[in-house]
Amino acid sequence: MDPVVNELATRAEALAPTLRAQTRAIEAGRRLTPAAVGALRELGVFRLLAPRDAGGLEASPRTFVDVVEALARADSATAWCAMVAASTSLVGGWLAPDVARTIFAEGTACGVFAPAGRGVREGDGYRVEGRWPFASGCEHAEYRLGGFVVVEDGRPHMRQAFFRAADTAIVDTWDTSGLRGTGSHDFTVAGALVPDGWTVALTEAPPRAEGALYRYPIFGVLALGVSAVSLGLARAAIDALVELAREKRPAGGKRTLAERELVQADVARAEACLRAARALVHTTLEAIDAEVAAGAPMSAPSRASLRLAATHATAEATRALDLVHGAAGGTAVYEAGPFARLHRDAHVATQHAMVGAAVYALAGRVLLGLPTDEATL
Repeated sequence: MDPVVNELATRAEALAPTLRAQTRAIEAGRRLTPAAVGALRELGVFRLLAPRDAGGLEASPRTFVDVVEALARADSATAWCAMVAASTSLVGGWLAPDVARTIFAEGTACGVFAPAGRGVREGDGYRVEGRWPFASGCEHAEYRLGGFVVVEDGRPHMRQAFFRAADTAIVDTWDTSGLRGTGSHDFTVAGALVPDGWTVALTEAPPRAEGALYRYPIFGVLALGVSAVSLGLARAAIDALVELAREKRPAGGKRTLAERELVQADVARAEACLRAARALVHTTLEAIDAEVAAGAPMSAPSRASLRLAATHATAEATRALDLVHGAAGGTAVYEAGPFARLHRDAHVATQHAMVGAAVYALAGRVLLGLPTDEATL
């Protein structure tokens, strides 16, 4: 593997001081700062999962998880935008190399896969209009992806299109309880003509790229990214609590937090939740890596296992963070410290559709051998 890819998680960890220094400005501005965007660009996040023949890094899913998790330990909004940008770059495996290079190796992109737009065939392209919510990182993205529905051959088809930022408009909607710095506003398109080569049918056509990475389902990779953010948030919270507990003596008490049995138990429970959740993600990926390396398409049970691991990890990491938030006591309510922001951000992450409660039922259908719409996996 490319040695640059091997070093990515280490380089992401090295960005921690830079990103932590930007956290307050990112939160207040409701968008990433130029310094944070520049750090992600230098790291290669915007082309992390794009094919090598298009100037991408074609990193493995495990590297993707490690990089996003490392970024989340430093700043959650930066990690979330990195996760969205990197998972969007996976679409490069369906694009012609020159188009993928323009969007990912030379530019920056964000993506909303939901088919919130409508399109009609016009010449060698599609005339598209629509409004897409939750466009994380849209304010620094030079290209914005949106899903749309088009009726061809008498039936509806779902496609994704890449729009130049100049052909879109941002609607300021992102005034939220958590992940405020992601700038996940809506964006609109009013009748842009998109060349056919700038659109893909992810659920109907196989990828052009042949690497093992492109045998992973995009929704599964996206879910992994959400779980990686959650794992990083929980790790940051536990580490912050350990540091606080060694010094803090609650009013009227002689013992530090660390000397209190209830705090000791909460730290242990939180650590167990986090380690077990992280282990499930990595053991699942290890098994699936061996499957896709053999060249076969990923099986439905493996796709379900991937989504289940990501969903479970997100929930358990958030449970760990809840334990930390309670153990920190009154300190947790202050904006000057990390606990309030980490708690809010973690609970917003759990609302992502890729790791929602419905995933358990979806995975359960596969485990029970029931007919399942695999496109949703």
